[in-house]
Amino acid sequence: MKHARGFTLIEMMIVVAIIAILASIAISIYANSTAKAQLSEAFSITDGLKTDVSNYYTQTGVCPTLGADGLAAATSYNGNYVASVSITTAGSGCSITALMRSNTVAPKLLGKQITLTMSGNGSAVSWQCTSNVDPVYLPKTCQ
Repeated sequence: MKHARGFTLIEMMIVVAIIAILASIAISIYANSTAKAQLSEAFSITDGLKTDVSNYYTQTGVCPTLGADGLAAATSYNGNYVASVSITTAGSGCSITALMRSNTVAPKLLGKQITLTMSGNGSAVSWQCTSNVDPVYLPKTCQ
């Protein structure tokens, strides 16, 4: 007489528990990766402005204005995840700030901002990054 073979209820419960644990780990890793990818848009936009801002400041001694001074209008620097970009005077240089949207972004990025502050003059311009975003999501250059 043949006995039916299969998984017991305990074995099936263990398999389901293992799958649930792996899924929860994968979901949290996915959420972190999504937030980092969304934040990279702010760095792409601000990195593109750094050269223009430093060149203008070196030539004129004042910070440029978005929509004037050879730069596109402020609204053209918005993105899917970046709500706005602004340029202000900061000490002896300029500051570029990118504000993340208050919707359509990862929950930990809602309303956060990235600020790049210029220091130096002429060919010795450097940029310092500061942010109120959790350092886990920031690239090494901004931590």
